[in-house]
Amino acid sequence: MTDVFDQLVGQPEAAATLRAAAAAGDAVLRGEAVGAGAMTHAWLFTGPPGSGRSVAARSFAAALQCTDQAAGPGCGHCAGCHTTLSGTHPDVRFVVPDGLSIPVALMRELVLRSATTPANGRWQVLLIEDADRLTEAAGNALLKAVEEPPDRTIFLLCAPSDHPDDISVTIRSRCRVVPLRQPAAEAVSTLLVERDGVDPRTAAWVAAAAQGHVGRARRLAGDAQARDRRAAVLAVPRQLTGVGACFDAASALIEAAEAEAAAAVAETDAAERAALETALGAGGTGKGAAGAARGIAGQLKDLEKRQKSRATRAQRDALDRALLDLAGFYRDVLNARWGGPVSPVHADTAALAEAAAQRWTAESALRRLESVLACRTAIDANVKPRIAVEAMMLELWRG
Repeated sequence: MTDVFDQLVGQPEAAATLRAAAAAGDAVLRGEAVGAGAMTHAWLFTGPPGSGRSVAARSFAAALQCTDQAAGPGCGHCAGCHTTLSGTHPDVRFVVPDGLSIPVALMRELVLRSATTPANGRWQVLLIEDADRLTEAAGNALLKAVEEPPDRTIFLLCAPSDHPDDISVTIRSRCRVVPLRQPAAEAVSTLLVERDGVDPRTAAWVAAAAQGHVGRARRLAGDAQARDRRAAVLAVPRQLTGVGACFDAASALIEAAEAEAAAAVAETDAAERAALETALGAGGTGKGAAGAARGIAGQLKDLEKRQKSRATRAQRDALDRALLDLAGFYRDVLNARWGGPVSPVHADTAALAEAAAQRWTAESALRRLESVLACRTAIDANVKPRIAVEAMMLELWRG
């Protein structure tokens, strides 16, 4: 790795902006004057899922904490870069929500901690992934800190866009925005070959299938179960032969998302519960054991509530990945119907898309694609996933 920004795929403009800002930040620490706007205390990284918002923010945090500025900010080799990227730097606080929202209590605690003096003499950094999940109260707590920033504290926020639905106007107005785009499939494929050792043919296929999402492409390249789940989703259009089949397909899609989410969180949930029980002295005997048991029960209930929220988010994320795969298929049908010059998203189902294009009108294919996108929007608006998916399946069948 030449520097920490090498892992930011297909974003040369953003990388150049962040390198220059990190260099300006180092000059500020040395007491030198820098140009207006070269460095600021609050940044907002925007872009679609898979564009690398959190990667850009983490890379920038590492560049700010880099202790080998002679090699350029963000050398990728010093202790500051390594500890930031691994999540162990004492002056970098990560907020990575695993539930449906970021609560105000957590935000207040982190804002207070980020206002302390840096342990290594450089910057305190508060990095919030998925800042669009801030509750209103949590957003207000963050706003107070952003409006009156402590010396040498940097706020890095990640959100899908700078629209008021994703981030409040007042917070947005105090941030410098770094827009990121969906990386090209060719850039993702090259990364998989050079960094992960994936063979070029597989890399090209998974990069296209993942629609530019680096993490999804890596998962498809290395996880046979992920490929099986994708194949099951792409079989859905052939299964919609009647109303009953629509409800069966909806149930199968929901159950697959639930199973994937349960497998993803099971290990973390068990480890958290065991750690909490150990910390609270579960299983103890003697005087005070009964009172301790009551205290443990209350804290376990709080833990279970957080874990349930995390499981719900994991289910929705798994379902959304499935819906994106389905949308890709109908996009391929439209492309085939109109003879578009672009490559198919799903090369392995290109023949099925061609056959569907012969049967459906362009308008019918477009309605099907729109019904998948409408399902994603409905779930994002908190419509119950099963209801949204059942409605989508019926629309896909009707065409």
